[in-house]
Amino acid sequence: MSSEPKSQTERLDPSKWRNVPAILMAAGGLFAIIGFFVNRVQFAYSWLLAFMFCLSLCLGALFLVIVHHLFDAGWSVPIRRFCEHITTLLFPWMALLFLPIAFLAKSIYPWMTEKHPSLDHALQAKQPLFSTAGFYLVSAGCFLVWWALTNRLRYWSLKQDETGAALPTYRMRRWASVGVWLYALTLTLGVVMWMKGLEHEWFSTMYGVYYFAGSTWLMLATAYVITMVLDRMGVLTEVLHEHQYYFLGSLMFAFTVFYAYVTFAQYFIIWNGNMPEETFWYIVREQGTWWYIGLVIIFGHFFIPFLALLRIDVKSRFYFMLPLCVWAWLMHWSDLSFNIMPVLHKDGFPWQWLWLDAGCLAFMVGLLSWRFLKEYAAHPPYPIKDPRLVEAMGYYHPVPTQISGGELGETDDLRDAPPQFRGARR
Repeated sequence: MSSEPKSQTERLDPSKWRNVPAILMAAGGLFAIIGFFVNRVQFAYSWLLAFMFCLSLCLGALFLVIVHHLFDAGWSVPIRRFCEHITTLLFPWMALLFLPIAFLAKSIYPWMTEKHPSLDHALQAKQPLFSTAGFYLVSAGCFLVWWALTNRLRYWSLKQDETGAALPTYRMRRWASVGVWLYALTLTLGVVMWMKGLEHEWFSTMYGVYYFAGSTWLMLATAYVITMVLDRMGVLTEVLHEHQYYFLGSLMFAFTVFYAYVTFAQYFIIWNGNMPEETFWYIVREQGTWWYIGLVIIFGHFFIPFLALLRIDVKSRFYFMLPLCVWAWLMHWSDLSFNIMPVLHKDGFPWQWLWLDAGCLAFMVGLLSWRFLKEYAAHPPYPIKDPRLVEAMGYYHPVPTQISGGELGETDDLRDAPPQFRGARR
């Protein structure tokens, strides 16, 4: 059930927002095309920034689906379906959005155009990964693995809706048990090649974990908003309980701390080691206005959400959580910009190109939203035959009891449940 009384909850009318994805695609695409002809290199970096942001959402959703099956979670059943649809955007849509990066790779990654790569010790030490062939093979491998994982997980999830048998549940658990290792490997390789590779001389063993922490944090905020919207539309209302909002808020709080820990650990280890091959990355980001962007990330990405989520009750208050989730989007985008843009703009944040950054992001968000809504409307809005759906709703399976006449009855746990769920058993 919603965290607000049904009588006081106004239903959202989806028809008002039906054209938003098309508007975002049209406006964002126009800005992106203009930027491509005005400054091709800046377009490439702005496109990469938007791509890594959207990739965070998709990979964060994939992690939530995998963890759901690994831990046989009950509370996350109602939100699993829209997470599955978000993961399937990785292929082919994110793969298609990667094509401009693949075509403009030599404009983005300086190591690809070095005249004497044999004299670059850092580049030689990272062969064959940091080679032109290695770049494209790793990229293709990442998308291939993500396609296999997302396709099979959603296939068996929809098969569970059809049959209600135990086999789809076991198959999804098996794919998740293998997928968690492939997920960690491909996420790390992807972020190292596409984002960390902008400055190939830099060494950091925490970078993959750092991107993972930020991606999951972003997706948890997004999942909270999507759940709230679908609840207000009446799509998930009957299968939700207040604990879905509470658990999403609690996980968001946990990943706020985890992100801060990983980010600080990376900085502290590099600062303590004091090696030029590592410290230069932070020195570049202390120049000009990047220093202030760094402070914004420290306070906005950690202190503000950390203090805001300390109270238990606020995690179920929409008027409080919605602005915080929007804030999470802004902070994650700022964090990715802090990683990418100093390579091209060492003196400070490129405010003059903010319109191009926004245009590329708007186009991608519009395209992915359009595909997500189309897929979501074509299938049941939640796993209708998942064995833990009743548990997710806040009801518990009845325990047989002896009653007069020698017949077995059941406890009162499901008396208030919808008729189709009464009499359910484990």
